[in-house]
Amino acid sequence: MQPSAQPYPPFDPSASHQQRPRLRPVRGFPARAQTPEGNTVDMLGVADATQISDKVCLMLPAVQLVLPLMDGSRDLDGLVQEVGRGLTRAVMEQIVAQLDDAGLIEGPMFQAMLAKMREEFDKHPTLPPASTANFVDQLVADGQEQGQLSKEAGEEEKAAYGVKRLREGLDQFIAAALKDAADPGWNDLPKAIIAPHLDYGRGWLNYAGIYGRLRVAERPDRVVILGTNHFGLSTGVCACDKGYETALGVCEVDAELLEKVKGKLGAENAQKLLANRYDHEREHSVELQIPWVQHVFGVGADGKFPKVLGVLVHDPAVNNGESYDGAGLALDPFVEAMRAAIAELPGRTLVVASADLSHCGPAFGDQAPLAGDAEPAVSARNKVFQHDQELLTHVANSRVPELIASMAWQQNPTRWCSTGNLIATLRITEPKDVKLLNYAAAMDPEGMSMVTSVAGAML
Repeated sequence: MQPSAQPYPPFDPSASHQQRPRLRPVRGFPARAQTPEGNTVDMLGVADATQISDKVCLMLPAVQLVLPLMDGSRDLDGLVQEVGRGLTRAVMEQIVAQLDDAGLIEGPMFQAMLAKMREEFDKHPTLPPASTANFVDQLVADGQEQGQLSKEAGEEEKAAYGVKRLREGLDQFIAAALKDAADPGWNDLPKAIIAPHLDYGRGWLNYAGIYGRLRVAERPDRVVILGTNHFGLSTGVCACDKGYETALGVCEVDAELLEKVKGKLGAENAQKLLANRYDHEREHSVELQIPWVQHVFGVGADGKFPKVLGVLVHDPAVNNGESYDGAGLALDPFVEAMRAAIAELPGRTLVVASADLSHCGPAFGDQAPLAGDAEPAVSARNKVFQHDQELLTHVANSRVPELIASMAWQQNPTRWCSTGNLIATLRITEPKDVKLLNYAAAMDPEGMSMVTSVAGAML
């Protein structure tokens, strides 16, 4: 067992964190690399699950035997002895040095990366675009490839083209999603909407299916976007005190709403609400809603887009609404504070549940194939669809306790990732009616992964 053939950072025998390595949250993925002789070999990519480090380690797949043992309780000799299978102390040192250099074990390197990320985060009043910037960059690249934009275009020309193509693309999504709809435009703004947080290529139908109907609706004075914490450190509800930027412009943070929520929570819970605000730095579930908010609602009399407040909500089925470790902000006080704060503010508030549902397929650890017309694949897909519909019945009827109980009892077998923000939205807005407009599943051609989502509104 040894890492890939590449220059390794040196092992430091005087570094205590390397002597007893403690692996940080990581994700593994299949990768390939070339040997110095030009041969292609299968590798295991190891990356930061929290996305604080952008470095990736390429190692031989056998390293999977040792990574789970790196919990800080074993020294290197203990790891070598426990794993066996030809692992040597020298190879173990290479593995640890490589992981440390990438910030994937606890130590000064990771702490420096974390401090730099937080320093950059605190410098600016808004979060820069990430997922949406990648989408616009691809539109620009496509335009250059198709000859619609010169490959020698400057940054200003690229930016203008990107804005134009983004708006055109969103309009095309809306036209396609609503071409046969009986109610393509709503005059009344709903209390809340449900939209996916899939990338636009896979989720456009449900994004457009709900946002497109709001083009002629009353413009909200503020938008509260409740997302899912995919990568962060928070164990409970986690808000952000920044606005969000996209190619279309900036949605400022609704500081007035945030201060009211903090006041309702009290000092201790308000501190918990923002303690891990850095989790929003690389979180896509809020950001992906922003271009739709900007495009559909536009700017008001003040020349600005609606103000927003982004909040990430944990899964209340895991610990009955408490934070996962008891130290973060629980769901109940947040819901009560947000509901009371919205009631006291003038104007219209739109709450967005940024929700994806099931995540299935071999890419998520399932054994059953999903692609094709063979009976096992059809059965596997239908089982997911049936499970989703049973749970969505609870959403459609605002049956919050039943949804939580069902998730807790079944242990979330299809990996719904947004139970928290769906339940929080239902409880905050207390709708009289919930309309589920469209259900969709997005699957790659090989059937390795399938993600389901829904478009809906709470009235």
